[in-house]
Amino acid sequence: MTPSQAKRLFRPITALLFKRPKLLLLIPVLGGLWYGYEVGIARPAQTFMGVPQVQSGLATMGWSHILRNNGFMLEYSESLKNPLWVTYKVTDKRYVPGQRPSGFSQDWRSWSMVTHQDYTGSGYDRGHMAPNYLIASRYGREAQKQTFLMTNISPQKGSLNQKSWQRLEEVIANDFSAKEGEFWVVTGPIFSKLPTYLKGGKVAIPQAFYKILIKPQSGNEPAKALAFIFPQNAKANASLLTFVTTIDDVEAQTGIDFFSELDDDIEIPLEATETPAAWQLQKVANRPSRY
Repeated sequence: MTPSQAKRLFRPITALLFKRPKLLLLIPVLGGLWYGYEVGIARPAQTFMGVPQVQSGLATMGWSHILRNNGFMLEYSESLKNPLWVTYKVTDKRYVPGQRPSGFSQDWRSWSMVTHQDYTGSGYDRGHMAPNYLIASRYGREAQKQTFLMTNISPQKGSLNQKSWQRLEEVIANDFSAKEGEFWVVTGPIFSKLPTYLKGGKVAIPQAFYKILIKPQSGNEPAKALAFIFPQNAKANASLLTFVTTIDDVEAQTGIDFFSELDDDIEIPLEATETPAAWQLQKVANRPSRY
């Protein structure tokens, strides 16, 4: 359920409960139905081979919860004030992206209440995890607005956000999409054991960011994946090949288990191997940034 859908749903329900208190008895039943739908149907539909499982490390400290949006889903850490992972499916372009919103919005579903102003003057960009352009061009205007919710944002150095990270996002949205058709992306931050925070001690600053691409098996073509880790100080014009790694490495650095529902005979070699040639990354690895 998206934020706008939830607001439209709960306003009349709240008013009705005040008028008829006996209806409160239905809350456990409705809660069970919602939970069954959310966990059994809605979340699996927005991810590939299992919702990522946070298993160890700093991300397990404090409370985190899963938030579904139009076109992307994430797990948000209320202690780190960052998404732990964000996943979305790359499909054919369907929409012309609208104008970027003028600012970033607080997400009412998060009790951390991180705002646009929490980043102001910090020296860090508000880094999209689910990217504005790709989500807008595949899922429409409402989805685009939701990428500007602060629960989709992590602190990124401008030299990363606007350079090498942007270059990879553009390659995924255009080149890989045209060549590969549909595939999935999982992305998010990586934290040190003792992270620093934005001024005020509210938002944890990641030391690096990961991005995993996975294309499911299709006919006689086996599944293939491609993983990256970008440090905050990544060189702006470095070849994208510099940042290639394995899914195993990403899992080790994040404490998150990805694609757990894949058969082991597929998952184990897929997650242990660097495969940039399978995606022809070398053809676009040195493309200059847009900014």
